[in-house]
Amino acid sequence: MLPDAERFRRLIDGRQTGLLPAVARAGLAAAAVPYGAAVSLRNLAFDSGLLAVERATVPVISVGNLTVGGTGKTPLVAWLAKQSAEHGWRPAIVSRGYGVAAGERSDEAAELELLLPDVPHHAARRRIEAAVAATTSGASLIILDDGFQHRRLARDLNLLVIDATDPFGCSRLLPRGLLRESVAGMRRADAIILTRSDRVPVKTRQQIRAICQQHLGLRQIPWLETEHRPRELRAADGRCLPLKTLEGRRLFGFAGIGNPVPFRGLLEEPPHQLVGFTSFPDHHPYSADDLAKLSQQAVASGADLAVTTLKDLVKLPREGLPGMPLLAVVIGLAFVSDPAPLEQLLLRVRQNAKD
Repeated sequence: MLPDAERFRRLIDGRQTGLLPAVARAGLAAAAVPYGAAVSLRNLAFDSGLLAVERATVPVISVGNLTVGGTGKTPLVAWLAKQSAEHGWRPAIVSRGYGVAAGERSDEAAELELLLPDVPHHAARRRIEAAVAATTSGASLIILDDGFQHRRLARDLNLLVIDATDPFGCSRLLPRGLLRESVAGMRRADAIILTRSDRVPVKTRQQIRAICQQHLGLRQIPWLETEHRPRELRAADGRCLPLKTLEGRRLFGFAGIGNPVPFRGLLEEPPHQLVGFTSFPDHHPYSADDLAKLSQQAVASGADLAVTTLKDLVKLPREGLPGMPLLAVVIGLAFVSDPAPLEQLLLRVRQNAKD
């Protein structure tokens, strides 16, 4: 049986055919109309100044996307934090947190804390409150995670992330598609970062860029192409292991992320063999029953190792899966195109902060 997230994706992209899927798509399209109207009115209110924008006392760099699901923001956030720290900043990451109660961490926050143990992470429903907490704690730069639609907090640099494998979320607004807002919203971006560019042909990347330029009009902004490269492995108990640990192994993969297709594709590449894969909805909370079933599936597939994402690993017990070794792949950001245009934007932020 297909996971709910995959069934929904097959519904909205038209792969599910027949009368019932067609009726469901019509219902979703009808629901997208009031949603789109509300989003457009909200953006108009910010554009016209009817809704106020609050400014932090330190520079703010926002990283966000147009669609729901995973576009690969976390590796970029980690790269920005490391780059800024190397240039003498004291960065802090600010986020809203997804579906978490007060005092709890989101999946992304837990992942970033593991990747960046020296960079504080502040989360609050009102991100201006998290920004105040960050500056009070000594931050000299705020990296606003998933902030493209959060327009109430002013930013000095607005970075838009687009996933090359799923750039425009079926080109339809929620819930008929995966767009949070119209693609025209990219006009607010100061630069566009295309992630997973190695997963699509050059022609596809050119087509994505051409579509973006149509919406940008005469405005020219930096365009950067990146890919996600495995850096190392993490065990459930926190140990770091080299990538060669996977060589020649039979892998059973699982993930609860917005777009599991690139991760599955990574596991399908030699020198290892993928013998089974299960996907869960994004931000899935794993139960003991889930772990037991995953272990059973892994054993039944003939795997000798289970592999997941770091975002999933941080939600699992240190014991991992019962009766099956478990590792997570740590992904890093690599620039395919020259990163100099982005570095120039970051330099401008630093210079403006000194003025």
